[in-house]
Amino acid sequence: MTTIASGTGTLTRDALAVLQPGFTGTSAPSWLLRRLGEGLTSVGLFGRNIASPDQLAALTAQLRAERDDVLVAIDEEGGDVTRLEVRTGSSFPGNHALGAVDDVVLTEAVARELGRRLAECGVNLNWAPSADINSNPGNPVIGVRSFGADTALVARHTAAYVGGLQSAGVAACTKHFPGHGDTAVDSHHALPRIDADLSVLHARELAPFRAAIAAGTRAVMSAHILVPALDPDRPATLSRRVLTGLLREELGFDGLIVTDGMEMQAISATYGIERGSVLAIAAGADAICVGGGLADEATVLRLRDALVTAVRTGELPEERLADAAARVRALASWTTSARSTPAPLTTPAPDIGLVAARRALTVTRGSDYTPLTEAPYVAALTPVANIAVGDETPWGVAAELRRLLPGTETGSFTGEGAGAEVLTAAGARRVVAVVRDVHRHAWMAEALDTLIASRPDTIVVEMGVPQAPPQGALHIATHGAAKACGQAAAQTLTTTT
Repeated sequence: MTTIASGTGTLTRDALAVLQPGFTGTSAPSWLLRRLGEGLTSVGLFGRNIASPDQLAALTAQLRAERDDVLVAIDEEGGDVTRLEVRTGSSFPGNHALGAVDDVVLTEAVARELGRRLAECGVNLNWAPSADINSNPGNPVIGVRSFGADTALVARHTAAYVGGLQSAGVAACTKHFPGHGDTAVDSHHALPRIDADLSVLHARELAPFRAAIAAGTRAVMSAHILVPALDPDRPATLSRRVLTGLLREELGFDGLIVTDGMEMQAISATYGIERGSVLAIAAGADAICVGGGLADEATVLRLRDALVTAVRTGELPEERLADAAARVRALASWTTSARSTPAPLTTPAPDIGLVAARRALTVTRGSDYTPLTEAPYVAALTPVANIAVGDETPWGVAAELRRLLPGTETGSFTGEGAGAEVLTAAGARRVVAVVRDVHRHAWMAEALDTLIASRPDTIVVEMGVPQAPPQGALHIATHGAAKACGQAAAQTLTTTT
């Protein structure tokens, strides 16, 4: 493709305005600052961009020195998916734990406190909450990111989360429309398909999005999924029937429509990111999320030029691109206003994330269970992390147990024979087996059977979606693997009353 010279023309500025790119490093590169001056309106941040709250605040100030109304977006769900605390694990337990508690006042308070922390660092658009219903327990990408499997529960907690987050002046981006819960494929790797009929979709998948729209969500993120009942030919992100016909016209959403990451294989492997971006804007999307994997100036220029060329060749109506850019700028204006006139925030309970994590625990004790009083061996039975969570964020109970019981030893195990390996490594120490989604991993279930048969006093901590029957002398379901969940579980393990 011939590169289109940059400039200040309306078409070029609109093409830049609809992009939400990422970058590498903990300070803004010169190319990014230059493009902000040329019309780029949004920037996406990832774990690689964040070292500390002070550093993040300095980074966002650097961006705002170039463009005061810049949208600074982040994928901060709390729980398993965290960017603010990517190196330590989240202080908040995540959606599934909040759904397990089922206290909408608590959910709103947690979202408000998370929003306050984001706003303090200069972030004003959060790609959260996940409004997906975890209707398929084998789902490889949603799981504990969902509030649960019950439609009404997910709807009320989605609305509460939106209200709490936006009361802190941070725009919510409810995802993944029209619902990613009933899938068996991770859209980072391939194109998932949902074969539910239209009546099921309206009664189940769409209900939380209706609740989010009623609660005033400022943005909605599309899913890279094929739903034949809605559009048999194109995934939701590229479907005019889904984005314009359903979301805009039928559900009445008037805010910003953001795509999920366009470099994900569900789109890039089939359409390519340039073609996919043009089709997404034509279908009704307003902002193109890219930068989780592709994070350079060349990507931004490729997408800008693809959009400009599509307008000039008549493939993309100029008024559609202009409308999309206007919606981006309108949200930027809202965040600027929210920043200058913040709503009064109530003071949350101390350590509200840990309080929520403790309330979320489901504890099943055997008749002969005794609390831990000596340093155990913590065996993490570790599945492959999905890309949304990432494998760089620590999880489990080991860190807190080492603090409470110095001398605690740990190991990570995976695959066939893991149970025997744990027994050899643990020696005479009591075993704490930490797992995620036992029901999805046959090797993990086999390892637990081996451990419990040999060591009936084995403690099991399930940090995924608890579907398998409780096992062990003590079984704790945390409903998430965040740092707060691990702290709450470890403290329970060492409580003698």
